[in-house]
Amino acid sequence: MAGVRTKKFGRGANECKMCGRKQGLVRRYQIMFCRQCFREWARKLGFKKMS
Repeated sequence: MAGVRTKKFGRGANECKMCGRKQGLVRRYQIMFCRQCFREWARKLGFKKMS
């Protein structure tokens, strides 16, 4: 398509590695999972619930 460009910055520039969702990203430690995918994978990645 003519005129299509990728976003370089802003909320729509990054997406979840698992599902491609652009909202609710966990970007800390370069994880790049949306919050829903992060909840599924957090235990396997070594994160623990604090309370």
